[in-house]
Amino acid sequence: MAVLRKIRHFVWGEVPATKTERRLLLKIDWFILSYCCLMYFSNYLDRSNVSNAYVSGMREELNMRGTQFNQINTIFTCGYIVGMIPNNLMLQVVPPRIWFPSMQIVWGVLTFCTSAVTNVQQIYAIRFFQGIAESSTFVGTHYILGSWYKPGELGKRSGIFTSSGLIGTLFSGVLQAAVYTHLNGVSGRSGWRWLFIIDGVITMPIALYGFLMFPDVPTTTKAFYLSEEERLLSCERLESEKDKDIEHGHLSWNIFRRILGRWRWYGCSLLFAVSGETESFGSNNLMGQWLKAIGGFTVPQIDYYPSGMTAFAIASTLACATWTDATKSRARWPVLVYMSIAGIVASICILVWSSPIGLKFFAYYLAGATYAGQATTFAWANQICADDHQERAVVLASMNMWNNVVNAWWPLVFYPATDAPRFTKGMWAMIGTCIATLLVTWLVWYLERREKREKAQQQRAEAEDGAEKRSTAGEADEKSVKSHAGSSRRSHESA
Repeated sequence: MAVLRKIRHFVWGEVPATKTERRLLLKIDWFILSYCCLMYFSNYLDRSNVSNAYVSGMREELNMRGTQFNQINTIFTCGYIVGMIPNNLMLQVVPPRIWFPSMQIVWGVLTFCTSAVTNVQQIYAIRFFQGIAESSTFVGTHYILGSWYKPGELGKRSGIFTSSGLIGTLFSGVLQAAVYTHLNGVSGRSGWRWLFIIDGVITMPIALYGFLMFPDVPTTTKAFYLSEEERLLSCERLESEKDKDIEHGHLSWNIFRRILGRWRWYGCSLLFAVSGETESFGSNNLMGQWLKAIGGFTVPQIDYYPSGMTAFAIASTLACATWTDATKSRARWPVLVYMSIAGIVASICILVWSSPIGLKFFAYYLAGATYAGQATTFAWANQICADDHQERAVVLASMNMWNNVVNAWWPLVFYPATDAPRFTKGMWAMIGTCIATLLVTWLVWYLERREKREKAQQQRAEAEDGAEKRSTAGEADEKSVKSHAGSSRRSHESA
């Protein structure tokens, strides 16, 4: 039994102290993670479908040329940047159970529209507005997770959530291959058009589930499946965490002065702006473009084979998130070291063009490790900003926003479709990005340690000052008692 408890603690975190807390954790795990993971799954399914459609007939049917595929991704990224912070701030004033599903319906309708486009310019317009709607999901969910879970519970839940997006990528390749095989030409529609129709059909029921079942945040939840005792406990168990701010809503106008006066916004934004670009192997479907460019592979194979990278990304994400939660210090930085080293090794293997195809397959699959830092980086930011819920919302949104600001032009410069199959510039850029990630990781680690040290010193000084005041007050009371006693004696002697 002791071994089983240790395994359970490693895999799922600390065992709740009471039966009520165990029941609460089970409920929020089910209803929060199930909806957020399904939402992110459909989100990433849509994003990946564009890449898979491009190598499955869309390029030829829409007569796409040059870097138009990269331009589609760039325009989507611009919409994503525009929507990021407004979406996260809207969660402060509109219930998440309303906002999340509403945005999901918007991008679901636009996904249906993509199946009917006749030229690439129409895709440009659709993808911009899809970017605005889809930007609500990723950072919004990390904000919600940070609102419900303790630090020791947060990493693996973030990992599960992030993995659901990767599963969407994995499923997209399998789905596209199946659609191309069985639906291509049905009702006069190409296989890639059917892909977007099926994506939209998957998205809508998930949005309905969110409207009905999502519990908002602990201080505002009215979920019918939570008892009054569980609602109170959801707040109390977080209030017991040191420096945890569980308030929600009521935006204050000094929020930006407060945020810009600290290092957190700068450090965390820089960290993900840089480290997020290590995901370029997968986000630009470099392996699929490589397979198509070198020839000798069928369309289903081009859709299937990159799934190996995604599978390794899922395994790395879950393993790293679980391990960081199990450590006493909840240190997240080792994951960024691991993914940076993996990215450097993969890039070198691909740069050596005379290497066998088997080694390049290995390199692309190893590159899946670069996704491992996504969940732990946002869990780290949630921990750093735990004492200010408004700052946490803005910092989480800004991290993804600045990453997408870079990502708006990064693929055009370093991973244009015309560079397939070698992507020489891109591989050198990846090596530089991984080295920069190591440096920024050290910087954030140092700044966090310095802040904790200063806070501890301040708390000690306040405790010593309080003790000194109590001591002074005690001495004054003692003198007062002695003076009163002496006065009483003198009065007695006079009598």
